[in-house]
Amino acid sequence: MIDRSNLPPCPVETTLMLIGDKWKVLILLRDLMGGTKRFGELKKSVSGISQKVLTANLRDMEENGLVSREVFPEVPPKVEYTLTELGLSMKPILDSMAEWGTEYKKMRL
Repeated sequence: MIDRSNLPPCPVETTLMLIGDKWKVLILLRDLMGGTKRFGELKKSVSGISQKVLTANLRDMEENGLVSREVFPEVPPKVEYTLTELGLSMKPILDSMAEWGTEYKKMRL
């Protein structure tokens, strides 16, 4: 979890601390912006990520208030992840990143 009393003076650096990992951006933008997902759905969607790394990223985003986690007392356990209001507030940033990436690909092809 990011120590709020020791945030960098640069707001861009603060943002990068929260979502600078490529997996976090994919989880937030591509998967959770569309709504609540179960852990298994996220694991299938984010190709190339290990279960350990996915779990660590989700926990980090939960600790930083971007994602909420709900555990259902079932066998096997069912866990769902949803963006919080704070996580949803990143939509314009992530949409701009997607738009920029689309334009870049057009220019480079």
